[in-house]
Amino acid sequence: MPATHRLIAVGVAVCWGLNFLAIDASLTYFPPMFLVALRFALIAVPTLVAVPRPQVELRWLIGYGIGFGTLQFVFLYWGMAVGMPAGLASLVLQSSAPFTVMLGAIVFRDRVSGRQLAGLLIATAGLALVGRADQAALGPFLLVLAGGLGWAIGNQCNARAKAEDPWRLMLWMSVVPPLPMLAVSLLIEGPHRIAESLTSWSDPHALPALAGLAYTVVIGTLVGSGLWAWLMARHSAGVVAPFSMLVPVVGMSTAWVVLGESLGPGEILGAAAVVAGVLWGSRTARRNTPGADQDLVVPTGAGRSVDAVADRA
Repeated sequence: MPATHRLIAVGVAVCWGLNFLAIDASLTYFPPMFLVALRFALIAVPTLVAVPRPQVELRWLIGYGIGFGTLQFVFLYWGMAVGMPAGLASLVLQSSAPFTVMLGAIVFRDRVSGRQLAGLLIATAGLALVGRADQAALGPFLLVLAGGLGWAIGNQCNARAKAEDPWRLMLWMSVVPPLPMLAVSLLIEGPHRIAESLTSWSDPHALPALAGLAYTVVIGTLVGSGLWAWLMARHSAGVVAPFSMLVPVVGMSTAWVVLGESLGPGEILGAAAVVAGVLWGSRTARRNTPGADQDLVVPTGAGRSVDAVADRA
């Protein structure tokens, strides 16, 4: 990978890591369920008007939208709204990697290599350490963990859609969440709370929340996902995917600097285990057969499907 492409990959990871600060700012003003609906509606409306639908099976498009767009962000935003620190959320969402491997093996009978299994076990042990180290935040931790499972469902649907243009698939995935999430928001958060968030512009949290929402939509999703898809089209997943592990590094360090979040020894050890497990499981295996392709791509939550993701939160 050329140095300029590496810089782009690092830039995308920084964009996604900062995305958790943007979400945290938005959640100080908007109710979480409505925020999910609003976030995707801002992408869905222009997509319906100006972007042709990708030629993929409808079931995979809808499944991608339900898993990646709806379940991931419902549980992520909910978890952060009830106390999950932004930095730890950026780490725990990496659970999508082992969840993707497990779903592939259980549901689609994908072959799991020894390397993937070892990485999965290490990452799972790390997540268990993080959860055990912060018992007061166990509920929020489990919610964000459920968000990682939603992302994994989206990963599997994205991979099986086999879209020629992954970025266009990502845009059309955004059409799925707004209406169901608006219905959930109306039922749980109520029309008064929604109306208040759209009219109380004098609230001191309103401007930072709007800035966070704009960052999430434009930088986190459109720019970040677009550049990631561009990189994935030019390099193997085994080369590009490890850069996604910079996301929790950026997310946790910026949350420490900006929000004053800190980690205990157990959380730091767990974080290191998660990063190591995902990196090990997504490493590219080598063939020794002469003339054979050198790279065997290992699809994990940090692998090819992440271009869909992207929006790392």
